[in-house]
Amino acid sequence: MDLLRSLPLGLYLEQPQTWLHKIDPRVKFIWLMSFLTTYTFANNEWRLLLVVLLVLTTLISGIPRRIWQQPQQMTGLLLFAFLVFAIGCITPDGFGLHYQSRLPVDRVVITSSAQPANSVASPSVLTPNSTFQIGKTKQIKGKVYSYTMFEIAWFRITRRSFDLALRLSTILFTILYSTNLYLITTAPEEITAAIESLMQPLRKLKLPITEITLTLTLSLRFIPLVLEEIQNLIRAVMTRAINWKKLGFKSAIKIWLVVTERLLENLLLRAEQMASAMTVRGFTSPNQHKVQWHDLKLKRRDWVAIIILGLFWGVRLVFGNEVT
Repeated sequence: MDLLRSLPLGLYLEQPQTWLHKIDPRVKFIWLMSFLTTYTFANNEWRLLLVVLLVLTTLISGIPRRIWQQPQQMTGLLLFAFLVFAIGCITPDGFGLHYQSRLPVDRVVITSSAQPANSVASPSVLTPNSTFQIGKTKQIKGKVYSYTMFEIAWFRITRRSFDLALRLSTILFTILYSTNLYLITTAPEEITAAIESLMQPLRKLKLPITEITLTLTLSLRFIPLVLEEIQNLIRAVMTRAINWKKLGFKSAIKIWLVVTERLLENLLLRAEQMASAMTVRGFTSPNQHKVQWHDLKLKRRDWVAIIILGLFWGVRLVFGNEVT
């Protein structure tokens, strides 16, 4: 088991350098936020379009097939979204009502046997001795609306369950894969530099922008260290060939508590070492020691991406709104 290779968290694809890698990180960050926000109050066609755009971007970007065919990458997420869609379709929609057509199929005529002979029976008056006579009506011309889309025995798909399943599956894929694609093609230093550049207007509110971005950089760099420590401890437990069945529940809990305590000690030691290394190198304040992580300059490809982003939002506002 290798957690550093099996989990996609914090991983950056250094080689090969695709055209997605060369786009300015600020432009890619705005694109990411657009994918994460445009599905709100959008119709199902737009949500499906987002999924198609992410898949096409991956295929034409030049990312190696061995990357996006992994179980935790695009292929696995597509399969997961399809399973969520299939389960959502056959799940009850939550209404718990028996649905029928708005217009009655049969015509009901009400007559009463308790009225005088000379009086005229009114079909709208219902008495205790009233009886019902049901007669067939003619077929109504026009388009017939059916709430149930498909039904065989217990297998039933309604319009609402289909809509909910499509919403949930597309939102899950869009959120997970758009973020994953951004992390694959953008280095952690570029991410922090882009966020610091975009947050510059907040300096007027006296917010510590440099400290926030430095903390974000350290947290992104600390993720592989956490995975490495977890992996080493799990391997240490596995090499001891512990018979968990003979230990019992209480003894197993004690062992895992010791392992957790050791993990926290190792992580705190790593954090202290990083803090000491930064202090030795002069990272006492952002004014005294500031490192330029990435040179942010908009190039021709970045302006093309910005123009396409404008068209993307224009199509969303014109055609992607949900009809209420």
